[in-house]
Amino acid sequence: MSDAAGIMTAARIHPTALVDPTAELAHDVEVGPWAIVGPQCTIGAGSRIAARATLERNVRLGERVTVGVGAILGGDPQDLKYRGEETWVEIGDDTSIREYATVNRGTAHSVTTTVGKHCFLMSYVHLAHDCHLGDHIIISNGTQLAGHVTVEDRAIISGLCAVHQFARVGRHAFIGGCSRVSQDVPPFVRAVGNPVRLFGLNSVGLQRSGFDEPVVRELKRAYRYCFRSDLNLSQGVEKARAELEMLPDVEHFLEFIEASQRGVGF
Repeated sequence: MSDAAGIMTAARIHPTALVDPTAELAHDVEVGPWAIVGPQCTIGAGSRIAARATLERNVRLGERVTVGVGAILGGDPQDLKYRGEETWVEIGDDTSIREYATVNRGTAHSVTTTVGKHCFLMSYVHLAHDCHLGDHIIISNGTQLAGHVTVEDRAIISGLCAVHQFARVGRHAFIGGCSRVSQDVPPFVRAVGNPVRLFGLNSVGLQRSGFDEPVVRELKRAYRYCFRSDLNLSQGVEKARAELEMLPDVEHFLEFIEASQRGVGF
């Protein structure tokens, strides 16, 4: 009996579940009825795979990850350029993926679709190939992320949103429900609409996250220069760099805008 098989024997696997011999499960993993754990999957300690969930192949779960009923992780990327390369899904510790969510493997572009630690993906969320999510992210029911989307730490995306491929969502940003996100959403802001528009700083979120008042004050000024003045975006960034204290969060806000390839919603 191989080491992997020995580990699986010790885990709590329902008799109706199907677990590939190449999968590696920590000693206390739970796998529910009719769940499927496919080839080259690794499941960390304390993780739970609910009934009828599927890990198709090449999925790495951290510790204490929960996968809800009917969720499907590690499916082939829905990309016509995909030619069967070995690609992966990686999910960080303490992340919860709820019922019927789907997370596809990456392509040769970045190889791996990644979700960080302490994330919460609610029911019917879809993450396409090559998405990269940071830590402490919440994505609400029915939201769909196209390929190559990047979401930074502690962003919140409300329900029934659609995020265009290659778009970026900055850290601590909040996106309201039913929004169509076709451009980048800067860090620390509130955004909503079809197409998405910006509505000031995510002040409540920043307060809850313990941001100091001087940081919030400088971020508000940076936001006004860039999005609520007579200056164009590059002029606003230039004025902010000239007049504001370049705190790390202010610098990140400006760098995110400067690095945008899809443009930034106003």
